[in-house]
Amino acid sequence: MTHRFVADLLKEVDVPRSGILSRDVHISDKAKVMVFAFDAGQELSEHTASTPAILHFLDGEAHVTLGEESFEAKANSWVYMTPGLKHSVMAKTPLVMLLTLLRS
Repeated sequence: MTHRFVADLLKEVDVPRSGILSRDVHISDKAKVMVFAFDAGQELSEHTASTPAILHFLDGEAHVTLGEESFEAKANSWVYMTPGLKHSVMAKTPLVMLLTLLRS
């Protein structure tokens, strides 16, 4: 595949009721890109990634913990994380987020 064009990432997922939905947008040997949709109150509990990762919040509001720091994210908030960083995401409202895992 030489390219993939997505006109509107928000239309790639519907926010589920009482849950979290993820959908692959792109997978290659260089990156894996997924769009996540969370209902309000849903959480990805603390975990780590083995590769560098980028979070791009597309819609809604979230409480994000990165290591020992916490942040309030909203549409257009952006995060870069190094491998092994403990992090979590809790949706304060219905939330759509793009996750990019960078592979070496």
